[in-house]
Amino acid sequence: MRLAATTVGRTQTALGTHHWRLSGRIGKAKAVTATARKLAVLFYNTLRYGLDYADPGATYYEERYRQRILENLRRRAQDLSYVLQERAAGAS
Repeated sequence: MRLAATTVGRTQTALGTHHWRLSGRIGKAKAVTATARKLAVLFYNTLRYGLDYADPGATYYEERYRQRILENLRRRAQDLSYVLQERAAGAS
């Protein structure tokens, strides 16, 4: 699984983006292990429950990551009694 995780880390898929983001944050070795575990879980669910895996793509993963970051920022701003507002496109 670790060999597959290393290979999938170089692809433009959701798993590849997951691996790339983790390797920047926690290091390559731990990212390979985490991606290998994610692959193992997907493989297990496919065999055990007959689930089909359709890769949502790197853009889907990036958008989910962006939404998660924004939600965390909103929560932190609210805890500090601030309001987070989105800036209009093109405004600097």
